Amino acid sequence: MLKFIAGPCVIESQSIAFQIAECIKGLSERYPVEFIFKASFDKANRTSLSSYRGPGIDEGLRILNKIKEQFQLKVLTDIHLPEQADIVAKVVDVIQIPAFLCRQTDLLVAAAKTNKIVNVKKGQFLSPKDMKHVVEKIAAYSKVTPWLCERGNSFGYNNLIVDMRSIHQMKELTHCPVIIDASHSIQLPGSGTNNSLGNPEFIPLMTRSAIAAGADGVFVETHPDPKNALSDGSNSVILTKLESLVIQAIKIFEATKHTETLDV
Repeated sequence: MLKFIAGPCVIESQSIAFQIAECIKGLSERYPVEFIFKASFDKANRTSLSSYRGPGIDEGLRILNKIKEQFQLKVLTDIHLPEQADIVAKVVDVIQIPAFLCRQTDLLVAAAKTNKIVNVKKGQFLSPKDMKHVVEKIAAYSKVTPWLCERGNSFGYNNLIVDMRSIHQMKELTHCPVIIDASHSIQLPGSGTNNSLGNPEFIPLMTRSAIAAGADGVFVETHPDPKNALSDGSNSVILTKLESLVIQAIKIFEATKHTETLDV
């Protein structure tokens, strides 16, 4: 089944988080997709010291737990420190490792020991084959298969590029599900004054291309008012357009899920 990780970049308020969760819940009832609500309680890697980071771990987990209970959705959030793993694991279904921290052994081990699914963003500085070592670190402490998330590689200054071969290579090398981060792969890192800019018009294209290349799921940030979002608004799909993206993703997934690589 196609996986769809969706939600705001960061928790801004309970009301906005609930609005997004309600939309995702509705989609989960209409489409054969495994939906996971995502949101960060703290964005430690921000462009500027003045950038909004989030409500913090206590308030963030309180809101995520309410979403899990009220909307019956699986939830995902990221951690930045090993000591956060056990605390977060009491609430979430999936623990995410940020791209810049994907090689941090202590962080990976702490997440693995919770026996939760660990979704690891591939660093912008790594090749697909390097993720084999990440998976080995997790597998040494957990029998739960991790997910890997492709979000592009640095391409000069303030730009990223996604090599679609990476999706196939990671799946072949690690035998793990691979998710396309359709939001951050169109990001222009550090290009704004206090935050990173992006090209959100390319999110549907990135989604379709990656699923056609074999991706098992999509990670996308969504917000009811991206222009006024407190974080990554320029990398987000407006909430009213999320259903259209889901429909596109399902069509490509169904059309290509039995496709085999040709011997040439």
